Amino acid sequence: MDDKPRNLRAMLAEAKDLSELMVDLAYAALYFGDPDMATEVDELEVQMTELVKDMRAVCIMAVRHPREADGMSSVLQVISAIERIANDAVDISRIVTRRLGIPAELVAHLSSAEEISHRLVVHEGSHMVRRPLGDLELPVVAGMRVMAIRRERSWITDVRGDQLMMPGDVLFLRGSPDGIMRLHQLAAAPMWEEPVAPEDPWISDLDRAVDVLVEMKDLSEAAVGLAYSALVLKDRGLAAQVRLLEGRLDEMNHQLELWVLRAASNNIDPSPLRGLLHLGQAAEDIGDQARQMISLVELGEEVHPILEIALGDSDEVVVELPVARLSGADGTSLKELALNIEPGFTVLAIRRAGRYIYRPGGSAALYAGDEIIASGPDEGREALAERFGWNLVREEEGLEDELQPMGS
Repeated sequence: MDDKPRNLRAMLAEAKDLSELMVDLAYAALYFGDPDMATEVDELEVQMTELVKDMRAVCIMAVRHPREADGMSSVLQVISAIERIANDAVDISRIVTRRLGIPAELVAHLSSAEEISHRLVVHEGSHMVRRPLGDLELPVVAGMRVMAIRRERSWITDVRGDQLMMPGDVLFLRGSPDGIMRLHQLAAAPMWEEPVAPEDPWISDLDRAVDVLVEMKDLSEAAVGLAYSALVLKDRGLAAQVRLLEGRLDEMNHQLELWVLRAASNNIDPSPLRGLLHLGQAAEDIGDQARQMISLVELGEEVHPILEIALGDSDEVVVELPVARLSGADGTSLKELALNIEPGFTVLAIRRAGRYIYRPGGSAALYAGDEIIASGPDEGREALAERFGWNLVREEEGLEDELQPMGS
C-alpha cells in the first residue's frame, strides 16, 4: 500500500476494502481488548485520509463539462460515505485506546457472531513460515480467510495465494471463531482463551443492551454489504432493504440509550457504560452511510459507471446467483453448504418470491428459484457458481458474465 493507485477506479476499490478492514479490526480490538490492534486502525486512517483527498482531486479534475457533473457527484457521495465508515471504525477502536469501558458481557457475546475478526502473529518454526498462503488452505482448515497482512510497517491488502508467509508477519483474518485454536497451532502462537461473561449477571436492562449491540453490529455490516450490492446491481429492492435496516438501527440505538440510562440509575458503576453509548452511535452511523449510498438508486439518480466497475474490482466482489433445480444447493441449508469456508463467500441476502431475507443464519435453506446476493473473493466465483448448478463464463471487461446450466 506504499504506492498510490494510479486511477480513480483502483482508488475506489482500495478505499472500499480499506474501510471494511478498519471496521473489522476495530471490532476485533474491542473483542480482544487489544490496544495495539486499535492503534493500527488509527494508522490505517492516515492512509484513508490521503486516499480520500486524492480521489476528490481526481473527481474535480475529471469534470470537463457540466453534463459530467451529475455523474461525478454520485462518486463523491460514495467517497464521503466510505470516509465516514472509516471514521466510525476509528470511533469504535478508541473505546479501547481511551479506555471508555465496555461490559465484559458484550465482549463475551461478540463471540456469538457467525464471523469475527482475528489477529495472528506468525512465529519462526511454525507450519506457516515460508509457505505460500494458498498451500495452507486456511478457509478449509480453519474456516478463516486472510484479509490483510502487516509486515513490519508495510501493509499487504491485495493478498494472493502465492504470498509467502514470513516470521513476524501479522495476519488479519475473518471467519468462524471455531477455527481460532487451529490457527494458533499452525502459527506456533500462544494458545487463545475465549472471553467469557462474569458469573455475576447484570440487571435486565444491560442484558438487553448487550444483546441489541451485538445485533446492531451484524445489521450495520449487513447494511453496508447490501448497499454496495444495490449500487453494483442497480437493484431498488436491495436499496429498500438497506433503508429498512437503517431505520431499525436508529430505533435500536434509541432503545439502547434508554436502557443504559436506566441501568446507570441502579447503583451500577457507570464507567463501562460509556463504551456502550459510543459503540451504539458508531453502528447507527455506519447504517446511515449505507443509506446515503443507496439513495442514488432509490431516487433514480445517475450513477457513474466507474462505481460499478470499481466496487466489482475490490478484494471482495458482490455476486447475484440463482439456485438451479436439482443442484447441490437446492434444499440445502447454508450451514451444510459452508460457503464461507469454501469458496469463501458470505451470503448477504436471499431473494425469494420478490422478498428478501437479509443476513440469513446457518439454518436457512435454499430452494430452486431462490437468488442469493453474496460477497467473497473474485477467484472463487466459478466454484460458487458450480455449487449452485452453473458454469460461469467470464466475458471481456465491461460485459456481463454469462451463467450456463451445468451439463449444457
